[in-house]
Amino acid sequence: MSNRFIDTRQGHWLLSKMGKRVLRPGGKELTMKLLAGMDFSERDDVIEFAPGIGFTAEYVLKKNPNSYTGVELNEEAAAGLQKKINGPNRQIIIAEASQTHLPDECADKVYGEAMLTMHVDKRKSDIIREAHRLLRKGGYYGIHELGLAPEDISEEKKAIIQRDLSQCIKVNARPLTTAEWKALLENEGFEIVHVYTNPMLLLQTRRVIDDEGFLRSLKIGFNILRDISARKRIYEMRCVFNKYQKEMNAVAIVARKK
Repeated sequence: MSNRFIDTRQGHWLLSKMGKRVLRPGGKELTMKLLAGMDFSERDDVIEFAPGIGFTAEYVLKKNPNSYTGVELNEEAAAGLQKKINGPNRQIIIAEASQTHLPDECADKVYGEAMLTMHVDKRKSDIIREAHRLLRKGGYYGIHELGLAPEDISEEKKAIIQRDLSQCIKVNARPLTTAEWKALLENEGFEIVHVYTNPMLLLQTRRVIDDEGFLRSLKIGFNILRDISARKRIYEMRCVFNKYQKEMNAVAIVARKK
């Protein structure tokens, strides 16, 4: 990959190319808490927004839900998912999470991870509203996103973090405080069931090993070391994450449709 190509790609894409599978801000640990809180069963019709490489989908499908639909906008990612996720009542569709064109009240569980953060608040609300439309009454919506702390963080500090984060990961990232995430869900007709948080340590060695396992972590490290441009980009991302470690966290919320 050319230097210029790497310099312009989104951070999660680059990490994925280096072999990283867990790309969620709270790591595998917070994903597992989210899934446990959603209480998947064989009766559930499940929709996942932006499944990416399908890491979380693998765990959900082990619960053998009645149906699974992954809504993925990236055609390259969708093609990879379609090779792994197929069979009766399993499908990947290419669509916007805010406008899936799926029927009203067709799901018992809807979830998405590390995708609302990448949108402005209005767009976040559009996606949450779509989840509400898709769910049957009493259905669960789960999110796992990048958070900010403390709750009274100043707007000036928030803007600085959002600017630096967006510049380093090449995505228009807009993390929120836990209270702000909850308010977005409640404004669209959800009631909060569970809230979980974790430190945002995506590129810390210990978290990488916890998420990926020791051998895969070695492979990721080797891939990064042999690619100078990728190494430079990832180092810059890690520096920004470290700089704002006290102000950034990860938030997972399970909400119920009233």
